[in-house]
Amino acid sequence: MGRIVIEQIITADGFVQDSEGGMKFMDAAPIDSADSDQLEMLERVGAIVLGRRTYEMFAGYWPTVDPADEPVAAPINSLPKHVVSRTLEVAPWGRHEAAILERAGAVATLERLRTEVDGDLLVWGSLQLTDALFRAGLVDVLRLRQVPSLIGDGRGPTPSDLDQTVITQVASHVGSNWVTTEYAVR
Repeated sequence: MGRIVIEQIITADGFVQDSEGGMKFMDAAPIDSADSDQLEMLERVGAIVLGRRTYEMFAGYWPTVDPADEPVAAPINSLPKHVVSRTLEVAPWGRHEAAILERAGAVATLERLRTEVDGDLLVWGSLQLTDALFRAGLVDVLRLRQVPSLIGDGRGPTPSDLDQTVITQVASHVGSNWVTTEYAVR
């Protein structure tokens, strides 16, 4: 049974979205093209789980990225992907295998996948999905990839109604302009 890993890109002042719901801060620092920390993490992943909006962002970018330019594109494109959505009819992934649509909702889907998938379940972005997982107590690991940007206001990585939860830092990695911190949540 794999872990449920939530990964969010976050500003230095703690926001995953700006006050308009966007991520303009992403251009603050380019990701190291080797991105060895991400490659190492992706080796433990059995499947990627996305909400509809994040799926649409990712599907519009990752399927066409050359792994020679961004090595993380290879595992991202080859790993099985599940999209939690009741509105999508199909979930293509460029010339790669399409994502599997999951209609049962966040909690039921992740509880089922946790027993079926060999390896970690990686949830990127997908704030409505991650909110449901935090509220249900299903998050095992929270990975925060911090960019060197301050935006002053926006949305944090957890639901605003989450009770205080003591977490334990289990790893950190400093890349070129990015810092990744990993916490055990449960």
